Amino acid sequence: MKRFGLGMLGLLVVLAVTGYALRKTITLRLIERLVERNMASSLLDELPDGLHVALCGAGSPLPDPKRSGPCTAVIAGERVYIVDVGAGSSRVLSRMRLPQGKIAGVLLTHFHSDHIDGLGELLMQRWANAGSASPTPVHGPSGVGAVVDGFNLSYRDSQQYRVAHHGADTMPPGGAGAVAHPFAVPAVDEGRIVLERDGLTITAFVVDHSPVRPAVGYRFDFRGRSVVVSGDTKKNANLQRFATGVDLLVHEALNPQLVGLLNQGAERAGRPRLVKITDDILDYHTTPVEAAEIARDADVGYAETWSGPVSVGRDGTLVRLPADSEAIELDELL
Repeated sequence: MKRFGLGMLGLLVVLAVTGYALRKTITLRLIERLVERNMASSLLDELPDGLHVALCGAGSPLPDPKRSGPCTAVIAGERVYIVDVGAGSSRVLSRMRLPQGKIAGVLLTHFHSDHIDGLGELLMQRWANAGSASPTPVHGPSGVGAVVDGFNLSYRDSQQYRVAHHGADTMPPGGAGAVAHPFAVPAVDEGRIVLERDGLTITAFVVDHSPVRPAVGYRFDFRGRSVVVSGDTKKNANLQRFATGVDLLVHEALNPQLVGLLNQGAERAGRPRLVKITDDILDYHTTPVEAAEIARDADVGYAETWSGPVSVGRDGTLVRLPADSEAIELDELL
């Protein structure tokens, strides 16, 4: 038995040494398979015709390993539209196998830093992936021109380096950066059509994120399906009005109990600035209960104050809305 035990020990040692020696080869083969899968496949190829929503960022400025900065991808047929571009958005899109070269436009709800700080990376990846001859359209309320100008200026030298290195055929100079498409903020009770194309209508409406102005949400209508993305807002009747009867409401929410714990921790730690910030943020966001109340009162198809389903999104959450149907299918891609 002792010899058998020593023999097994020797075998295990040999296997361990062999595995260690082959670790580089094994790792490279695994990476090769992953790269081949991601390069050869696209989420768009797997979706039925319709209107679909993928969360490319479900978080806030607070660190969360499962939630990047705010970002919602709305897929209408073969076209991809991105609502807000928080930090990490581009990388989450890549992990979800959503080709950034297919992005038809970006829509900004407001200009808080955490909703725009991933824009530069997204613009670069769209340009590199598609080799587009025209810059990315960025729609937003008045003021979006200054945001786009800032990113274009910041990335100007980097764009020139890439053209010089890879050549104009690979990186067409005219496709770099973004072009702003500003619109006037609509009055309360009124919507403003931002885009109409191939059966898709995108309508902007005002929300209440005071003192942040302008601030809007967006409604998407396509092939008999509808989605509202709230942007940051406190509970308000105008958002409920535009969300009435939609299939899906993607609504922000802030947990006041969690923020209260942060506030108390900051107080005990003697950090008055953080105490002030965590106290202030409570007055211009929506609580989870309030978001559920909006879904209930707006008779949303997918949203216990409310009899319908509710999901707390994380990076990679996908909701499929097949065209001309009432089906609502939830999946987690990551």
